[in-house]
This record gives sequence, structure tokens and C-alpha cells, in this order.
Amino acid sequence: MRQHISGIHHVTAIASDPQRNLDFYTHVLGLRMVKLTVNFDAPDTYHFYFADGDGNPGTVLTFFAWPSTRRGTPGVGQSSAVAFSIPPGTIDYWSDRLNSHAVTVSRPFQRFDETGISFEDPDGLQVELLAGKEEATPGVTAWHGSFVPVEMAVRGFHGVTLLEDDIDATAELLGNTYGLRLAHESDDRVRFESPTESPGRKIDIIRQPGGPNGRMGAGIIHHVAWRAADDAVQLAWRAELLNLGLDVTPVIDRQYFHSIYFREPGGVLFEIATDPPGFTLDEDMDCLGTSLKLPPWLEHRRLEITGSLPEVKLPVLCPEPA
Repeated sequence: MRQHISGIHHVTAIASDPQRNLDFYTHVLGLRMVKLTVNFDAPDTYHFYFADGDGNPGTVLTFFAWPSTRRGTPGVGQSSAVAFSIPPGTIDYWSDRLNSHAVTVSRPFQRFDETGISFEDPDGLQVELLAGKEEATPGVTAWHGSFVPVEMAVRGFHGVTLLEDDIDATAELLGNTYGLRLAHESDDRVRFESPTESPGRKIDIIRQPGGPNGRMGAGIIHHVAWRAADDAVQLAWRAELLNLGLDVTPVIDRQYFHSIYFREPGGVLFEIATDPPGFTLDEDMDCLGTSLKLPPWLEHRRLEITGSLPEVKLPVLCPEPA
């Protein structure tokens, strides 16, 4: 039987100031920095990976940190927001916490059967926190070194939102190809869900006919990566996508996973990434994100690369989360 997509593997966005980005996602949102590396295609730029305690797929938000980049403009053909799941009953905690860090937070809103809040990160990326009814999320490991108490902590991705001029072809890909089910629909928003109970199993599409195209830059999601259990599953997906007439890259080695990329019919850049080998490939679990890691094919350029990167102060673990 053909595989279905179980959910999001990671989401990658663009930041400007590396230190500000690092501080916000570790200190304010309480995520763990699980990998400090560089953009393999532009190694004079940092690539930060933030996630849960173990760096599980479905919890990983990554950033290309380009200090000189301008702020982007969200629009049609882009993923316009990333959403994290939070425990039920924690909306007030998160509103207060974000306000205490000078982050402007929306009033709580209802979306289908969930309550949420939204805010912008320091570069203008739209981030949402959505509280469902579940007490736990399978596949998510608490980060006990977080600045946020475990019982309040984010639980991996809820999902992402896509802005589309015409949603029909994208809905066909998500439903008939990916095997996601249509879960909810309103006047302007459609939600698909994976049948698998895993983080990042939901994706919303907003209809915006005739809307302006987005412009890439700081605060914009670069791509959304979906999970493949292993290399064989990924190759099967590549063959199926090619049969649909989509332009799919060859498999690319990203050290911690293998990747293929393509643009879905609405223009959003999608990736399918393998779960293995994972972030412990070159660091012990206890040491994730504590030193700059380079893939073997860039190691001979370490002095050159480190000389071109701005210095960043890595997060100091909070001894008693508060």
C-alpha cells in the first residue's frame, strides 16, 4: 500500500540578526538549539536548528541567518505562518510571557476547535500558538533545560499556513497524493490533516484570489519539509512526484537528513526529508547545539568559514526553568 505523509519534518525560515534570532527562540519560546551549523549551499551563513529536547522530526524550526537581508513580504505562493502546539489551558501563560518580553500578542482567537494566539518574531515571521484538547503529543520530548516550565512548553509543530491564489491543485496534491484528509473548511481556510498522530500533522490553506505575490527576505518561510521514514520511502515519493509532472531535485545530502525539493502547484517550496540519520550523527544527545558542526565536505574550510561568521553567544541553560 502506498505511504502517506505523516506530517512536517521541519520548517526553514530566514532571519537577519543571528544573535537576536537565537535568543528569541531559546530564551523566549524555550526551544532547544539542537544544531549550530551553516547553510551548506552558502557556508558563510549560519543555519540554526531549534526543536524539542531530542530534536525530533515534527518539532524542528530552522533559520538561515543573513545579517544583511531585508525584511520580506508575505504573499501568495508562500507559507505565511508557522504554528506550534501548546498544552490546553496555557494561552494566558503564553500571552503573559510574550508580553513580558515586549512581544505584541493578538487577542485569543478560535480556529475550528482550537484556541490560539499569534505574534511576530523579531524579523516579522508570523508565529501562532494553538491549544488543542490533547494532554500530550506523541513523538515530542520535553526539554528539561528550557527557560519554560515543561508543563507549559510548546509541543512541536501544529502545522503551517499556505497562501494560495487557487487552492484546487494544491488540495489535490495534499489530499490524493500525500494522503491527508480534509478535516475542516471555512469561507477562506481549508485544513488538511495526516491520519498519523504526530507533531506537524496539520496544514491550512488560505484562499487569496488575486492576492499579491510574496517577496523572500527576513521573516519569511523559505520552505516546508515533509517527513519520509527512510531513503527508500523518499525515492518512492520522488518517483511519484515526477510522474505527476513536478520538477523534483535529485536527492541532496543534508548531513542530518536527505532531501528532495520541488514547488507545489501554488508555488510554495516543499521538501521531503528523511527522518534518519538525525542530529546525534555528530554530537551526543547531551551536547546538541553546543559547538559549530560542519559536514565532512566543508571541514577543510573550517578556518575560512568561522572567520566569515559573526560571533554568537550560545544559550546558557536555565538551572531552574521559570
